[in-house]
Order: sequence, then C-alpha cells, then structure tokens
Amino acid sequence: MNEHFRIAQKLGLMFRPEEPLPKDIEAWALKQLYSPSPAIGIDGVESEPTSWPKSLRPNLEERARMRALYMDSDKKSKLGIDGEETAKALEIRHRKYLMRKKDELKYVHRNIYGSDQLRLRLMSFWTNHFTIGYGHDYEQAIGHAIDEAILANINTSFSSMLYSITTHPGMLNYLDNTHNAGPNSEYVKRMKKEGKQAGLNDNLGRELLELHTLSPSANYTETDIRNTALVLTGWGGEMNEYTLNKRIKKEGKANDWIVYDQFRSEPGNKTILGKTIYPGKNGLRQLTDFLALNEHTIMHLSRKLAEHFVSDVPKKTDVDFIANAWRQNKGDLNKIHTAVIEKAISSKEEKFQWPMTWLFQLLRLSEATYIEGWTNLKLPSRYLMKTGDIFEELGQSFWSIRQPNGYSSKKEDWMSSEMFERRVRFADAVWQSGKPKQTPAMIMDRIGANKSTRNLVSRWGTQQSQFVALMCSPELMGLENA
Repeated sequence: MNEHFRIAQKLGLMFRPEEPLPKDIEAWALKQLYSPSPAIGIDGVESEPTSWPKSLRPNLEERARMRALYMDSDKKSKLGIDGEETAKALEIRHRKYLMRKKDELKYVHRNIYGSDQLRLRLMSFWTNHFTIGYGHDYEQAIGHAIDEAILANINTSFSSMLYSITTHPGMLNYLDNTHNAGPNSEYVKRMKKEGKQAGLNDNLGRELLELHTLSPSANYTETDIRNTALVLTGWGGEMNEYTLNKRIKKEGKANDWIVYDQFRSEPGNKTILGKTIYPGKNGLRQLTDFLALNEHTIMHLSRKLAEHFVSDVPKKTDVDFIANAWRQNKGDLNKIHTAVIEKAISSKEEKFQWPMTWLFQLLRLSEATYIEGWTNLKLPSRYLMKTGDIFEELGQSFWSIRQPNGYSSKKEDWMSSEMFERRVRFADAVWQSGKPKQTPAMIMDRIGANKSTRNLVSRWGTQQSQFVALMCSPELMGLENA
C-alpha cells in the first residue's frame, strides 16, 4: 500500500475516488485536525452528498420534548386510547419522536462522505472511550453527546472534553447520576422526613476514575470513589423532565444543556487522592482539571491512543512520546493528537482496523451506495440494509449494550472465524447491492496494493469474488498476516 493510503488507513477512513491525494501526506494529516466537520450525507441512493437537514438534527431541548411526547403516546397506547395502540401508531411514534435511527444514520453518513476523515476517527475513538449505553433515555442523547461533547471538543483540552461528557445528560442518565444526592443535602433531608429513600449513587464516580481517567493503576480507594460521587451530587436531570422551564429555573438560561441542582449537592470539601475539592458547581471542573493531568490518566490514555492508531502492540517509546506531549502541553488535545499522528506515520507496523472502520473504508474506496439515505427512514428499501442491522451484524455499535470500557482495539478480540466470515458476507453484499463504481483493479492501482494482495485477488475468476477477496485481504484489514 502506498504511503497516502497507509496513513489514511491508520489515521483516517481512506480517500474517496473524487478526493485528490495531497502532495505532503503528513502536512495533510496535521491540517485535518482543524478541518470543518459538517454533518453531510445523502437523501437517496442516487443523490449527491449534501448537508443533513436541520429538522433531523434537533438540539437537546427538542430531543427531550420529543422523548416526553413519545412517553405520552406510549402511555395512551397501553391504555388503548386515541388509536395509539395500533401498529401504525407505533411505527409513527418511533419514527417521529425517537432519535436513535436518525443519529445512527447521520454518524454513518459522516464517516462515508465526510472529508474530515481524521477528525471522524478521533471522534469515534473518544466516543468509544466515553461509553454511553443502551436505553431510550440514553439513545435519545447519544448523537448529541457525540456532536456537542466529543467532536466539539476535539480542539480543546482533555479536561474540557471530560467535563463536557461527564455533565452531558446522556452520561448522567446512563450512569444513574440523576439518582445521586448528597447524604447531607437538603434534598435527602426532605426525603427522609417524607419517609422516602434517597442518597449516594457512585456509578458515575466509579467509572470516572476507573475508565475515563486514572485506571486502577492509581490505587485509589473506595473512599476516593465515594468522595468523587459526592462531588457529582447535584448534577443531572431525567431526559423526559429536561424541559425548557426547568432549565431556565435552574440556570437562568435555555441555551446550555448543563443542569446543576444545589438542593441535591453535598456540602463541604471533598478529598480525592489527596486533592481538596471545594463544594458547589465549580467543584466538578476542579476535579476534571485535576484528573486530566494526573500521571495515571496520562499513561492510561496515551497507551490507548497508541494501541488504537499506531500499532497493535505499541512500543514503550511510542506511548512515552504521546505522554510527554500530554504533560508538556497540559492536556491540550491538539498537541496530543499531533503526537499520535507523528507516531502513526513514523511507525511502519500494521494496525488492525475495527469492523466499523473497515466497512467505512470499504465503502469509500469502492464508491458503493450501500447505506440508505435519510428519506429511507420513512420509506424502507428492500435493497439496502438498515444501519442498526449493519451495526448489529458487525458486532459494533455506539447505540447498543456493550462493556463499560468500550470496544477493544486489540486485533485478537476481533479475529475469530465468525468475525472474519461476517466481513466476507458484508463485502459480498456491498458488491451485490451497493453497485460499486470502482473495480478491484482500479482500487488496487490507486492504493498501491502489495504483491501478496494482487496474487490473492488474481486467484478468483469473477469481479465479485475478486472484490470480496480484496476487501477481506490482510492488507485491507490492516494486517500483514491473517
């Protein structure tokens, strides 16, 4: 594989046929950090890529309103009133009010048609790191979290991204911080007087330390976890209660998703790993700043970045190079990502590609139209596979139940015969249904396929078989040896 596509495979999503190859690939990669990131896609199979409709990109306020309307309609359905119990009403209810299918499709479209391929890869890495799982409340907010807490912070600092995703309603609902209240807060005192239960929930606090920042290598204690949970008291509101009036009442404004309730917050200072965190709303930002520059966080995430972008088994020098950039620039993500780019380019070691990344690269290289347009959300196509079904079949989706630590970047976790067979079936389906505009020979010439790949492809007689062999070759999966 030539240098342009080797780097685009490691760091991006491959160049589409209409994209000119840059003269200086390293300069291109670094410039990609600052590229615009519009939401683009297609409205139908024969359409040219264009901006996603604003009507399919609601803000968080509208998403919460839609969720509330869905719940109201669902309640009527269970009571068998207003015709809401019919199958047709159920279909309309899901299509009109729930965001999962729309957000999934928008995410897929961006990865297939976007020119900001390196930023999109970084977006996926951090989305995987900050897992938000399955459930109607969480699903309604995942797409917003990806856009506004992850992608919008690619050029800020890790602390800013950490703060934004930690305070996002998707994360607060997913990890039950909406049920987290200080034992000595006014809210818990009132609940006790009324004979009701309320108190501390440490789910988010535990994952903030274990997965999002320090890792267990920091040897933090249960007391540290408890105190982290205490800092997080007061943060969050249920999505279906996340109304305009409530936000204005709590924050005095309606253009910010952050909701903090002092009434639920634990008073007094908290100590975490020897660091004193002051009470009140600003305490959480104080904590994220502290955690973002902790040595255990730096090493844990530098290793994850190297393992995802540089090499399946990154060298200590690669990890240290990224970690030094983190330390020297106080968690500046532009500097951290620059270090990742430099190491990925200088390293000649292979890097296995996730199933979803591989599929996006396959579609970009072949110029196949295998994914539905947004008009198909209303009019199903028997020729195209639904995005939710694609992710389920790939075994990888940001909108599904998965492990709290996200998907592994290790090739051995994806190299089973079953997972390989799924890629074969996808490649075959793309050829049959996606009508690729690029033949296997055209693709191999453009990417500079190596001799072993060309020999593998030449063994097959039909273009369909050659296409499958090429796309499932070790070279196109990021491997030297299958």
